[in-house]
Amino acid sequence: MIDVARAAGVSHQTVSRVLNTPDAVREDTRRRVEQAMRGLGYRRNSTARALKTRRTGLIGVVSPGDSTFGPSRMTLAIEEAAREAGYATALSVVRDPDPTSVDEALEFFLDRGIDGIVVIAPVVAMAEAARQISRTVPVVVLASAAEQTPDMQVLGIDQVAGARMAVRHLRQGGRERIAHVCGPEEYHDAQGRIIGWREELRDAGLPLLPLARAGGWSAADGHAAARRVLARKGGDQGGGEAPDAIFAANDHLALGVVQAVREAGLSVPEDVAVVGFDDVDGADFFSPPLTTVRQPFEEAGAAALGSLFGAGAGGPDGATVPLVRREASSGSSRGPSLIQPRLVVRASG
Repeated sequence: MIDVARAAGVSHQTVSRVLNTPDAVREDTRRRVEQAMRGLGYRRNSTARALKTRRTGLIGVVSPGDSTFGPSRMTLAIEEAAREAGYATALSVVRDPDPTSVDEALEFFLDRGIDGIVVIAPVVAMAEAARQISRTVPVVVLASAAEQTPDMQVLGIDQVAGARMAVRHLRQGGRERIAHVCGPEEYHDAQGRIIGWREELRDAGLPLLPLARAGGWSAADGHAAARRVLARKGGDQGGGEAPDAIFAANDHLALGVVQAVREAGLSVPEDVAVVGFDDVDGADFFSPPLTTVRQPFEEAGAAALGSLFGAGAGGPDGATVPLVRREASSGSSRGPSLIQPRLVVRASG
């Protein structure tokens, strides 16, 4: 800093102000200092700054170790929101979300003095592990069905509402036998979409078809589940006729569903309408273009950063993100604060 001050012809206090409160320095002086920094290749010593301020400017992000669209986009959204807020992120991927693996990832961050942690928790084990350290460091959990505590904020995207949007759109289009190809039921999001599908059908007085369990999130899983649904005859719970619509728990499952419908000699959407969830990149280029529920990952990432440091839930443009509180299943605990998804209507249903 002294070298920069000498090259710019200013005091080292002026250099410090340029680094920390640049608006308080005259423009011509600031430019001269910045030019000296570039010429000398000056870089702020982040380790020394952390010792002085007791803040590292670093946020830990714990993400599940899968490549599915939702967690991947959420991780990217958090990183972008952190960078806009002046923070760097360190990522720890948990391949197996058991308590021991999650604990190790969280302890790794605590040992490095990070300023806060965001945990993407699609399954219960990840949220529970985060709860154990929430009194030690600021923690925000991104999950659609975990309980908040005084020490731990929980934010999510309203999966129940999104599923109801999808099913409502199908029934308003005249569909009466709406099947659901669900994702793995240990995932919070899969559970929420099942609940929304059931609630919307029951409120509309439509038959509740047997749940089609895909077992995974891939197109192959959706294809296999849809083949079973389309071949189902007789049985209980309204299973005697083929569905005239299928709501798939994500867009990759929907892609497999569309293929299975065609292999059955039927067409989409004339014979069977199909709606997905997520709005993955390229969903508008599916054949036919896919009607789906878009998840606001960017808004969720920005809201997580705002909640982490007590700044409120801010969107990427600085606007407040509207949140809806959902009560937890116990009745006495607080459920997560939820951001609303939106339906994107295209040609598949």
